[in-house]
Amino acid sequence: MQVVFEIMTDFFRIPEWVGISVLGWGLLAGVSAEEVSPQVLERIAFGSCASQNKPQPVWDEVVKVKPELFLAIGDNIYGDTTDMEVMKAKYTELGAKPGYGALRKTCPVLATWDDHDYGVNDGGAGYSRKVESQQIMLDFYGVPLDSPRRKRPGVYESWRFGQEGKRVQIILLDLRYFRSRASKDKRSAEEKARLNLVGWYVPNQDPDATVLGADQWAWLEAQLRLPADLRIIGSSTQVIASEKGMESWGNFPLERKRLYDLIGRTGANGVVFISGDVHFSEISRTNEGPYPLFDFTSSGLTNSHPGWAAAVNPHRVSPVAYAGPNFGLLQIDWNAPAPAVTMETRTLTGAVAISQKIQLSDLKKK
Repeated sequence: MQVVFEIMTDFFRIPEWVGISVLGWGLLAGVSAEEVSPQVLERIAFGSCASQNKPQPVWDEVVKVKPELFLAIGDNIYGDTTDMEVMKAKYTELGAKPGYGALRKTCPVLATWDDHDYGVNDGGAGYSRKVESQQIMLDFYGVPLDSPRRKRPGVYESWRFGQEGKRVQIILLDLRYFRSRASKDKRSAEEKARLNLVGWYVPNQDPDATVLGADQWAWLEAQLRLPADLRIIGSSTQVIASEKGMESWGNFPLERKRLYDLIGRTGANGVVFISGDVHFSEISRTNEGPYPLFDFTSSGLTNSHPGWAAAVNPHRVSPVAYAGPNFGLLQIDWNAPAPAVTMETRTLTGAVAISQKIQLSDLKKK
């Protein structure tokens, strides 16, 4: 087994357009895809929805908690363009943020994308520049040149950390590259307001509609069959909450059922979803899977929307939906009599706005 953390100057050349020297990033560590690192993870931070043209003080608080890994799960910039020079410039603007540079010196950053960093609002398979956008995204995050992500469509990937009994699997999905069109909600704004709906979509019941595409589904099944004690599945949009009418897995209910069924069929214990997109934070739970499934939403690092946070979500188990800038923190206690993961929403002051503890023994089919 190769050593997972390698010095990037020997493995990958940062493109000139990024505009930052290797020393400016600090010591970058490449995390090889689909490998097992011996490092035991106890603190994993994540976030979404970071406008590159806004101040980003949130990184100071992220760095303070000393995460061993940061997961960027979508809308990591607001690209929204078919001009790839514009896309590069926006990534460069993010990379020039001092706080983001401090994060890169603190821990590796693993990333997937959502619609805005993919290139088009609410975009799916029809986006015309997805091939070029993928390579620019992988360049920015320092993905090694021999990574499977360089050789296949879509930016999905997985990693495993730790040894048996303390093994964490990170799975970052790509919900954009292959996704079918969502079905528009044709109800009036007044009717939706009466129902406390804030979104634009209704469920697409077409059995041929897809979220992940055939190849990614097959890949995900193989990943879920690998041994792990805790599996963190990064989904750029919410998995469980869907009644708002915003983008979510609920827009494709047959695909969401397929996801839940796949977790059961593969015997994949320990699944926790993390998600972003909605510009607020909440924790949702469903009993539709083989065991209770939780979706920890953290959004956004810079962008927040109290109106969206007030929308209906019958699956919410967090006491509140927090609508200020925030990031998510997963703290894993392997040494407790009953090992557990605590999900925390952290604010710009470092305060804990939401907290939920889950024993890993509960994330198993009974």
